[in-house]
Amino acid sequence: SGRPVVLTGPNGAGKTNILEAISFLSPGRGMRRARLSEPCCEGGEGIPKAQSWVVHAEVQTLHGPIAIGTGLAETADGEEGGERRALRINGEPAASANLLAEYLDLVWLTPQMDRLFVDGLSTRRRFMDRLVYGLESGHARQVTAYEKAMRERNRLLKNGYGADPAWLGALEARMAEHGLAIAAARRAALVRIEAGMELENAASVFPRARLAARGLLETWLEDMPALAAEEKFRDLLAERRGIDREAGAATEGPHRSDLSVWHRDRDRAAEGCSTGEQKALLIAITLANARLIRERKGAAPLLLLDEVSAHLDATRRAALYAEILDLGGQAWLTGTDPELFHGLGARAEFFSVADGAVSPRPALV
Repeated sequence: SGRPVVLTGPNGAGKTNILEAISFLSPGRGMRRARLSEPCCEGGEGIPKAQSWVVHAEVQTLHGPIAIGTGLAETADGEEGGERRALRINGEPAASANLLAEYLDLVWLTPQMDRLFVDGLSTRRRFMDRLVYGLESGHARQVTAYEKAMRERNRLLKNGYGADPAWLGALEARMAEHGLAIAAARRAALVRIEAGMELENAASVFPRARLAARGLLETWLEDMPALAAEEKFRDLLAERRGIDREAGAATEGPHRSDLSVWHRDRDRAAEGCSTGEQKALLIAITLANARLIRERKGAAPLLLLDEVSAHLDATRRAALYAEILDLGGQAWLTGTDPELFHGLGARAEFFSVADGAVSPRPALV
């Protein structure tokens, strides 16, 4: 049904595997960012590891049911990249996993994300872009196009000074166009999420946050029109060809931006907050993002919340469940202790995960 789904069971039973499978119904590499071959079944004694995997789902949308199938595609020997996702929408092959964003929005939180504010900037940047996916149409396509142009430029520069300047210029023009679109979308989405937290979280037990994208292009957009910033970035890429050739990578651009989060109520940077405060900030940002997606598209995103209740006190757990129910969409939650979900009662569906099987269990009332 459309009610929240609660999966409980011991560590290692496979609860997170189910959420990861669902996460492959969105662009990218799923919520663990695993290589596409990693989710293949390990097999066992005398059983070789599987060579592929498939996820299939019937998704109920505002426009009716959609059948989505995706998995690890077979690749020809020597094919560049080595791993590729196959995708079918209503039985028809689809060109790119980015198309999934047109049918389904997914938002997730995992225990690994608890270190978001103290880990490297690449982790925060990916989190920021996932926030943007549901709010800015085409953002995933812009990111993919920018990264493709950047990889091609890197290869040309690696080949040495004989690289065709006209070809490099064309790639840098594409990087500038897509890069400015990425930076502008990030800035606009973070402004909306911050404003949404201000309105919705005034009486909430979750904190309010200030959010900002920190990077060269995002800074330029504060002081100049987008077209001027695009031209300036294109010129900068041309000037830095020698530096980037030596570095083996583009040294400036939106692929180096960071997400800055400030705890407004504590007047403190997120990385300086306690573990519990950082968790509460993550939940507050995620819920605000989900509310805005519902407001924009008329339907709440699918929430995947892995072990999210484990380190919340009773007051915050109750507030989280109230927010989930108010959103009106489906949420999948996991935990080892069924008692943590007592507050959901009959308003959720409960399942046990153990010994490779999923079985219904009565609701806690």
